[in-house]
Amino acid sequence: MTDDDRPKVHAVHALLQDGTTVCIRSVLPGDHEQLHGLYEEMSPDNLRLRFFAASHRSAEMAADRACAPPRPGYRALLAETHGQVIGLAEYEAEDGAGDGAGTAEISIAVADGLHHRGVGTLLVEHLVSAARAAGVRTFTADALSENHEVLRLFADLGLRTARHFEGPEVRCTIELAEDDTYLAAVETRGRGADVASLEPLLRPDAVAVIGAGRRPGSVGRALLHHLHAGGFTRRLFAVNPGVNSVLGVPSFPSVSALPLVPDLAVLAIPATAVPATAEECGKAGVRALLVVTAGLDADQGRGLLDACRTHGMRLVGPNCLGVSNTDPGFALDATFAAGHPRPGTAGVAVQSGGVGIALLDGLSRLGIGVSTFASLGDKYDVSGNDMLQWWESDGRTDLALLHLESFGNPRAFSRTARRVTRRMPVLTVDAGRTDAGRRAAASHTAAAATRTMTRQALFTQAGITATRSVGELLETAALLHAQPLPSGSRVAIVTNAGGAGVLAADACAEAGLALPVLTAELADDLLGVLPEGATVGNPVDATAAVSEEQLRACVERVARHPGIDAVLVALVPTAVAAATGDDLVRVLTDGPARRERPVAVVRLEQALPVELLPTADGGTIPSYSEPGAVARALAHAAHRAAWLSRPAGTVPDLADIDTGRARAVAESFLAAHPDGGWLDPRTCAELLACYGVPQLDWAWAETENDAVVAAERLRGPDGRVVMKAHWPGLLHKSEQRAVHLDLQGDAQVRAAFRDFETRFAGLLTGVVVQPLAARGTELFAGVVQDEVFGPLVLFGLGGTATEVLADHAARLAPLTDHDVHDLITSPRCAPLLFGAHGAGSVDLEGLEQVLLRLSRMASDLPQLAEADFNPVLATPGAVSVLDARVRLLPRRAQDSYLRRLR
Repeated sequence: MTDDDRPKVHAVHALLQDGTTVCIRSVLPGDHEQLHGLYEEMSPDNLRLRFFAASHRSAEMAADRACAPPRPGYRALLAETHGQVIGLAEYEAEDGAGDGAGTAEISIAVADGLHHRGVGTLLVEHLVSAARAAGVRTFTADALSENHEVLRLFADLGLRTARHFEGPEVRCTIELAEDDTYLAAVETRGRGADVASLEPLLRPDAVAVIGAGRRPGSVGRALLHHLHAGGFTRRLFAVNPGVNSVLGVPSFPSVSALPLVPDLAVLAIPATAVPATAEECGKAGVRALLVVTAGLDADQGRGLLDACRTHGMRLVGPNCLGVSNTDPGFALDATFAAGHPRPGTAGVAVQSGGVGIALLDGLSRLGIGVSTFASLGDKYDVSGNDMLQWWESDGRTDLALLHLESFGNPRAFSRTARRVTRRMPVLTVDAGRTDAGRRAAASHTAAAATRTMTRQALFTQAGITATRSVGELLETAALLHAQPLPSGSRVAIVTNAGGAGVLAADACAEAGLALPVLTAELADDLLGVLPEGATVGNPVDATAAVSEEQLRACVERVARHPGIDAVLVALVPTAVAAATGDDLVRVLTDGPARRERPVAVVRLEQALPVELLPTADGGTIPSYSEPGAVARALAHAAHRAAWLSRPAGTVPDLADIDTGRARAVAESFLAAHPDGGWLDPRTCAELLACYGVPQLDWAWAETENDAVVAAERLRGPDGRVVMKAHWPGLLHKSEQRAVHLDLQGDAQVRAAFRDFETRFAGLLTGVVVQPLAARGTELFAGVVQDEVFGPLVLFGLGGTATEVLADHAARLAPLTDHDVHDLITSPRCAPLLFGAHGAGSVDLEGLEQVLLRLSRMASDLPQLAEADFNPVLATPGAVSVLDARVRLLPRRAQDSYLRRLR
């Protein structure tokens, strides 16, 4: 690998432990003076710990080494803030070896006064990522045994580290293999840094609103009014050169004229003024920006983000509604919504201001309230991932609601969501499900369109509850907030009107819930407490004559029964109840709010779609205006319970994997085809062999005689073979009539070859000859590299009907054991695999292996743009790929778990 070809580490910004921003980048020759100064300004003790001796030549030699011309096997990264170098990390392959060497020696230096802030750890994380990409598998480091800080740094990385003591020195050996322990350690460090960086945004001690004027109706004035009237108790200023005060808030002509530096600056100014104002805020020491201004062009947006990165400011927006924090200690409402959100326990993050207003109103009306709200707008910086980590740590939030139209780092989001959703429900609206919706999202937030299937796979694997509308989101949030999770999907319906029961039963069945027949024991028990004429199937029709006490006894018995997971009570007002003074709803509100199993009510006369009815013990019972809403909410709750009930999946170890050879195959192909393309059959087979993917025997033939010889060798017991034409770019063989089946004898083989030569003259490069496969179930397995989400593995019914029927499931790679199980059981064709209609099940273990190996191949090779195994033949005895296509593109791996800001 040449210097020009080797992976480069570009400048990125990342967060230190205290939430401040640093730039991590490769060392340049012009950094010599600053690097020399970094060492010159070190205390004698730190110089001795770094170089094992204090010498006036040490600083010069270290700077010379780091700034020397690029050389194989050496990398140097520095950390800088405000243009000042504060740290350096470097490695050099041992014995002068170049890139690809297995072992390299690492060294670290951090400026005096900046220890214990995570500078060294952050540099090492980035250096580890660069080393892995260059083929380095192990770091070594020599340190004095008294250098406790660097030894603790290595020990706390999360990587496997060994120490060997030799007198006053310690030899550390650090294995760079990435595993869950390392990723968890990186996440923990990142979470702490992220939360610290959001403090000035969501818990500021001082706020300045820039652009608050005298004109009623202006956004800036509305924001200032909300902050002032909302009870913000810390320091509040306006910035407006024309006035001394706005709404009783002192106003100053510029940020630099403020009596103190605000933590948060709110910008409600014209787009043309945003970049310069952001730069002014950064120079003054502002730590966070909220930019509500819309309509920034590309240059203005770039100027805004550059100012935030240069000066270490976190940014919400632009083009957003604002942020709020209802903590009584802050009462921050920096939004221009119509009203103030009700304090509560739901965290809300949205990209659409309109959706944000709807959720704020809905949660306030329900009484759930809001802990923290962030309208992310165009989402230049602060994202849903940031907010999830804030809610995880704030001690107040127990329900997270998201409306995201784009994802910056889906893999990091997925890992965060998997962790957070085990502690609290995380709900989202699956926005942009249609082509029209995706176009609207791209137009509205400058977001790249994402495949619906990919996004749904992300939600499913991360345990996120994905709803289809804002209304459904609030309906589900109400149930999850008020009631325990069901143990399963078995629902009992109790009603005082048969028609309402039928509607509820239909809704439950359509939502995928089960309506089990009540046991004879429970049925007899219910008949003993209900009025004459009641029926005790499921639904239980208690009749219009049911009294309050009778209904209470019925509901309590059903709710205690172990064969029921949830109870849906469908009530309609009747003249009978009115005449007797019975209030059937009181049956639920006088009882305990949280029984062992969830209970919800449907009142068809209810004006609002969902309400939370207060109960005598201080809890709430969710009440819905139509059965479909409660059925969908119960189905979401059952899915969440099922996701929580099974342990986190693991990515299985696979035997007979040759990643090195596979990468060599990919690099060799791309060297010959710089623009990428579809692999020829031989190269494709070689790549699949690197991952142990089972393939039906085949042979390549470029002449008629070669085809005859191949057919003779490959004929099975019935003597028949298959011939497939090939040329670069051929994708759909059946549509092109480029396949001949059931060929017997040399004459038919020759005739088939000549037919291809005639019809595909000038295209044909050869043919593939295979034995005629045995009968079995034809399946499809494939993978596509999504530019945003990474590799997506698809599985479903195969053969010529695969695109017509579209019976596919999808999961993001790398696949865990749970993901593979879900892939196999999700498509409509799944019963065929498990022996439907008395047939034996296919080789399920072999099918799992094909999917896992496909997932591994896609995870190992970023160059793999797409792969298509169709058909995959599954029989009770074996699984094999009959036809495979693979397309490679010149792409490099991206470390999606590396700590960095967007």
